[in-house]
Formats: sequence, structure tokens, C-alpha cells
Amino acid sequence: MIEVKNLNFAYQKERVLNNINFQLEEGKSLAIIGPSGCGKTTLLYLLAGLEQADQGEIKIKSKLISGIRENTGVILQDYGLFPWKTVYHNLALGLKIRGCAKKQIEKKVNLALKRLKISEFKNKYPAELSGGQKQRVAVGRSLVLAPDLLLMDEPFSALDALTREEMQNLILEIHSRDNFSFVLVTHDIAEAAFLGHKIAVIREGQIVNILSNPHFGQKNLREKEEFFELQKKLRKQMTLEYGGENQHEKREV
Repeated sequence: MIEVKNLNFAYQKERVLNNINFQLEEGKSLAIIGPSGCGKTTLLYLLAGLEQADQGEIKIKSKLISGIRENTGVILQDYGLFPWKTVYHNLALGLKIRGCAKKQIEKKVNLALKRLKISEFKNKYPAELSGGQKQRVAVGRSLVLAPDLLLMDEPFSALDALTREEMQNLILEIHSRDNFSFVLVTHDIAEAAFLGHKIAVIREGQIVNILSNPHFGQKNLREKEEFFELQKKLRKQMTLEYGGENQHEKREV
């Protein structure tokens, strides 16, 4: 699904990403975790086609990415909703741009509203919604377009703990039904352990390790010892002094 090879990127002369390499199979998820300023969001923007790499290549479904891809959905931390449009029209906008017929738009938007449990807010404006409700609208606006790849940049960081878990569960529920791939940028170790089939740890613009998560999607995962053991591994990777013996390892464990 996604192949990234020898990816390098700099803002002006400051190197942000250095020799990034990874693959993500179709229908799987990748959580990208690391400290602030390590290049996580820049990598997501490159995958979305919002930035262009200085060197290297990104392929999605074997096609080189040179700009914004129609079948990729993007969800940002600040929701990105249009404040002058209702919930319904925020969801409908992408379909209108793609030239969908009015009846088709109504059907798809109303189905998304129902699945996301926000039908009662369809005529409200973003300013009238809670943070969790806004995030459901942001998710719906992407998923109504039926993307095969969803990219998310710290999408739940502004939410309280319970709402955050609720949104994580919602993403898993929709993923299990629609079988799209997704990449999640997060600073939260528990979130990465819950939502990633694979978890890439980035420090100073380099992937220092990629861990596999064989427990992804298990029922009541948050209550299991394996969930906490994976978090321990991630925490160790996050806190290792850069330049240690694992500096350039990109193995799966």
C-alpha cells in the first residue's frame, strides 16, 4: 500500500527527515510516535502530498506521489472544519467538489452522520459543538469520500481522556468494517499501542525502530498485560539517549 524509500526533507537548510524507509501493507495501520519537533507531522504531510521530498520517493498502491491524492483522507489536529457551514454541509463539501449528484450526496452524508452518531447535529455549526463532536464531523468529512488511506495528525490530542478513548474505539470500529489503511501521528504512547499494527519511533528526523503489534484490535486490549508491555517497549525507545546502540536499528520486534 505505502512504500517509502530513502526519504529526505529539509526546511531551507535545516534537515527535518533523514533517510526514512518503511512499508505499510494494505488494510494495516501505522502509528508514528516521537518527541515534539522530531519530524512526525512533516512525514505525514509528505505522505499526503502537501509537501514534496528533497530526495527519495513515496509510492501508494505502486504509484509515485507528486501531489494531493484523491483517495487519501486527512484529519488534522484543529479539525479543519468550515465555521460558516453546518455539519451536514461540511460533510457534503468534498462530494460536491467531486460532482456527485444531490441524491447521492444526501444518501452518503446521512449514512455517515448515522454511523458517527451525529445525525442530531446535522444543522448545527462547528461553534455549537463540543470537541468530541467536532472530531466526529472531521472524521465523517474524510470517510464520506471512502478513502483507501486515512492520515491523521494528533487528531485526539485536544480531547479529554474518556472522549479520546471513545474516538479511538470509533476509528477501530470503522477500520474493521471498511478495511482502509491509516497512518496516525501521535505523542501518546498508549494511543500508538492501541491504534498501530506497526509503530514507528522517530527521533531527530530518523526512524530508529519499527515495532510490530500482534495484539492490534483485540477485544478489551487496554485491560491486558500485553498492552502495557508494548507501552514499556515504546517508552524505552522514546527515552533512549540518541546515539545509543539502537540508534539506527529499524527492525521489527
